[in-house]
Amino acid sequence: MIGSMKRLIKWIFNSMGYDIVRVEKSPRISLLGLRNIPIRTVIDVGANEGQFARMIEKVFQEAKIYSFEPLPEAYKELEKWSKIKDGKVEAFNLALGDSNGEVEMFYHTEHSPSSSILKTTEVCEKYYPFTKNQQTIKVKMTTLDKAIDELDISLIPEVLIKLDVQGYENRVIKGGRETFKMAKACILEVCLDKLYEDQAEFKEITELLYDMGFKYAGNLNQTYAYDGHVIFIDAVFVK
Repeated sequence: MIGSMKRLIKWIFNSMGYDIVRVEKSPRISLLGLRNIPIRTVIDVGANEGQFARMIEKVFQEAKIYSFEPLPEAYKELEKWSKIKDGKVEAFNLALGDSNGEVEMFYHTEHSPSSSILKTTEVCEKYYPFTKNQQTIKVKMTTLDKAIDELDISLIPEVLIKLDVQGYENRVIKGGRETFKMAKACILEVCLDKLYEDQAEFKEITELLYDMGFKYAGNLNQTYAYDGHVIFIDAVFVK
């Protein structure tokens, strides 16, 4: 009787466009099981002003966070916050990819988190008109492996890597193979619709990570278009 009632209640909410999930099983609460991993090092690539870092430091309170952000204005806010964290957060004004040197980046003046080294597509600008207003700026780029080595970053196990690099995920992975091999889990924002020119495809990303021992564990979040299809996801991979 209780089981039937639960199914009826769930059906009613589903018919109205809602779903019922136990709070502790919600991806935003459980982090798809990541909370059970004793994370001691977080590498935050594409940190912007530290939005992810501010959230994850409350989850893994013993972890040291290394945040990378190439945009000057966003980096200023990130650095300001990092300085009050008593050494728990270090910020670096760098872009990460598969090469070293200075590169051009498309800075979205109305919404800096969507800025990318890649050009936006018509699809992106249709869904998100604020991305149309942009300007190119020069930023410094290096690889993740080189940054870990030259900045003398200590990767204390277990390591979590987060990428929010607007279609540039495959380049960051290729430039950070040794670092990814040392990681236990990673979170990547992945575009399923073509929002950026020459963006990384989900298939390529999963193949790169599977070769290093990761398996896809689900989505922390996903963003929908008006017709219901998924535009991009926050995907979790775990060893």
